[in-house]
Amino acid sequence: MVAAGFIGGGFMAEVHSRSARAARARLGGIVSSTPERGAAAAQHLGVEASFGSLDELLADPSIDVVHVCTPNALHAEQALAVIGAGKHVVCEKPLAVTIGDAEQLVAAARTAGVTATVPFVYRFHPMVREARARVAGGEVGRLFSIHGSYLQDWLLEQGADNWRVDVASGGTSRAFADIGSHLVDLVEFVTGDRITRVAASKRTFFADRAASMAIRTEDAAGVVLETAGGAIGTLLVSQVAPGRKNALRIEIAGSAESIGFDQENPDTLWVGRRDASRIVPREAEFLHEDAARLSAVPSGHPQGYQDAFNGFVADSYAAIAGESPEGLPRFEDGLRAVRITDAVMRAAESGEWIEIEGDAA
Repeated sequence: MVAAGFIGGGFMAEVHSRSARAARARLGGIVSSTPERGAAAAQHLGVEASFGSLDELLADPSIDVVHVCTPNALHAEQALAVIGAGKHVVCEKPLAVTIGDAEQLVAAARTAGVTATVPFVYRFHPMVREARARVAGGEVGRLFSIHGSYLQDWLLEQGADNWRVDVASGGTSRAFADIGSHLVDLVEFVTGDRITRVAASKRTFFADRAASMAIRTEDAAGVVLETAGGAIGTLLVSQVAPGRKNALRIEIAGSAESIGFDQENPDTLWVGRRDASRIVPREAEFLHEDAARLSAVPSGHPQGYQDAFNGFVADSYAAIAGESPEGLPRFEDGLRAVRITDAVMRAAESGEWIEIEGDAA
């Protein structure tokens, strides 16, 4: 049985701990910003022990894997400490707020030989795997265009505030680093194609919020992209889109068909052809193998975000046990998203096309 530890006691720690429990792990320990908060989180989440410091948690030899669920600016330092302790690590995205820190994490995990994963969990919707299989199998044909968006409204009012708006806590990018990273990961994962260059524009509609002033992180960003395979595309990311709660959508057009996935309606895939379009339901016996593998309940019984997260954590733990699960997002994929985010920010600031440097491989 895997014994899991957690850094942070907020919403993401709740999600991670549910998934660890679903994967039959022992919830061994937690540390938060203060000992008091750690004790409260342990009681709330059903974790066996709370620790007064990260060093104390990492000194516990019974803990096998640590989930980093803290503000963005803390990820690199904390994940490096976990790796240095010889433990496996699941680190929230963005993996780091700079390319250099993300590269250091990838190198450290490789040297230590630990499993190091990033929860790009939308990969674990069965119909995302179905879309990926259709592209890989040639059913979509030559890729022509990509359209994607990730829209939320939780920061719509000027009075809404959060640590993420602060550069010191969240990094220089907010909306794109936070949710755009999911979008670009999903685009590249489904298409198997690499984004090679981007042009972009970004906006901060509220420079001041309830307790944050002179805000420099973006509320929204628009991107034009080109891929290695010759496709073109557009991406829109916003945290101030009224009525949109977690609207992550991609549509890929090829020479034979288009495919569309909507995260708020994750049990279906739209397939468009010139002569007719159809909705493909999550019916395991008719899906490609990897999509069927992640179909946890029969068709007609909805699967959602927590199910996708459960699949990610289960595969992370399988990797710890020595298996090689298909499509598991590792630190290399986290680095890839940091590189694209950096390019988008530089493109928006310069008004020029920016090449995506490096590669996750």
